[in-house]
Amino acid sequence: MDVYSLAIQLLNGVQYGLLLFLVASGLTLIFGIMGIINLAHGSFYMIGAYMAFSLSSLTGSLLIAIVLGIVLSVVLGVFLEWALFSRLYQRDHLEQVLLTYGLILVFEELRSLIVGNDVHGVAVPESFNWSIPLTATLSYPVYRLLMSAVCIVLAGLLYLLIAKTRLGMMIRAGASNREMVQSLGLNINLVYRLVFALGVALAAFAGMLGAPVSSVYPGMGTGVLIICFVVVVIGGIGSVWGALVASLLIGLADTFGKVLIPGAAGVTVYLLMAAILLWRPEGLFRRV
Repeated sequence: MDVYSLAIQLLNGVQYGLLLFLVASGLTLIFGIMGIINLAHGSFYMIGAYMAFSLSSLTGSLLIAIVLGIVLSVVLGVFLEWALFSRLYQRDHLEQVLLTYGLILVFEELRSLIVGNDVHGVAVPESFNWSIPLTATLSYPVYRLLMSAVCIVLAGLLYLLIAKTRLGMMIRAGASNREMVQSLGLNINLVYRLVFALGVALAAFAGMLGAPVSSVYPGMGTGVLIICFVVVVIGGIGSVWGALVASLLIGLADTFGKVLIPGAAGVTVYLLMAAILLWRPEGLFRRV
């Protein structure tokens, strides 16, 4: 592998890891802070991808589709937390698993009825539908670089939200001791609703951003969900920064695994998880 091919695979691994972080950060917030095992989180990624396809077809612009999709995903997150998830905080994990698995079936059926079961593609915006030449035969798509840049900006904004704002302080306090926060007069239910809506929006945005690269197809949320739980376990339950590091590690392991050892590429991520958990059973980082 020459230096240019190595650089391309490195960029692909980082881009995949950063996109995975957007999905996993929402899951680790919901799982680590709210205590909800949300098996439907991958469905939000799928919903985002299908919104990108449907809304861009209607409006003719992926950017407009993403803006509208973010608004719709926030509304969806607020509604689901109010109608369903707010009733799960004091329930055991089995009931959480049953409800969220039921949501997967509901979302898949609705997707089938509304959009159908075909595989769809989303066009890359014309402004970014070009490549940077590396050699006479190798180039790298600008849209993939844009994806990485957007993910890095969102990671920075998420850090500022959690570490530097009053809402972030309330999120951290609620993660440490919900009862104490309530006794101080803070509306922890509203905080949880905002956290859940943020998690849904991040997953949906990742689906919208990645749709032009990965296409849109039935069941696409299932594979993402499994990898996201691996990210949460490796990074540490409830740790957003752990999710970032773990996502990058998994992105690089998966990308280079497919290139260097294609016959065993499917297990490289899980071997990485096993190695890290043998070293640090609690994950790489602590909560939030």
